[in-house]
Amino acid sequence: MRRRTRKNPHSQRYAEAATSFDRNQFYDIDDAISLVKSTATAKNCPESVDLAIRLGVDAKKSDQNVRGITQLPHGTGRTKKVAVLAKGDLASEAEAAGADYVGAEDLIAKITGGFRDFDVVLAAEDMAPQIGKIGKILGPRTPNKRNGTVTNAVGQAVKEIKAATRAEYRIDKAGVVHMGIGKAAFSPEQIKENLYSALNAIIKAKPPPQRGAISFR
Repeated sequence: MRRRTRKNPHSQRYAEAATSFDRNQFYDIDDAISLVKSTATAKNCPESVDLAIRLGVDAKKSDQNVRGITQLPHGTGRTKKVAVLAKGDLASEAEAAGADYVGAEDLIAKITGGFRDFDVVLAAEDMAPQIGKIGKILGPRTPNKRNGTVTNAVGQAVKEIKAATRAEYRIDKAGVVHMGIGKAAFSPEQIKENLYSALNAIIKAKPPPQRGAISFR
């Protein structure tokens, strides 16, 4: 009986990139950014630069659930589609700011019916009681005050998201915060400035009793 050999699930380009650095070595920021740029060789897709930080907190405890938003000086490089749950003047404000979809009960019904053509959902404060109707459908995209997606400043929020300067971070079950901080096509200085901005925001958001050493990659 012939034994089947398992094919490598990764591409040759991935394999070459994986051998271009030592996983057990710590790199300073400048060297790490240089590696990111030199290994980003995709031809038809602008590659993202992502940050992963192990905070040493227990994500199962609500008081240690780190999440929020921050402004990156050079943006994320990704334009997102924004849906806004709002009525009246706030709906008009969202439309004027460039929101892709604006509505109230009608938009909720549309989402319930399967509409998913958006990346971010914002909600005016008076729409907050109705968010529960679509919470299970939206999952991590569900608006909430903690990350600034439930707000009456919908116009400003839409502008920040559409300008790609507004970035969200959240902790996963393993206690690691993930965050996109730009594109490999950015200059080293732009990536570094975005990185420092992200680090400052995440460290400030870490629960005070837990502040201390962190590790990131």
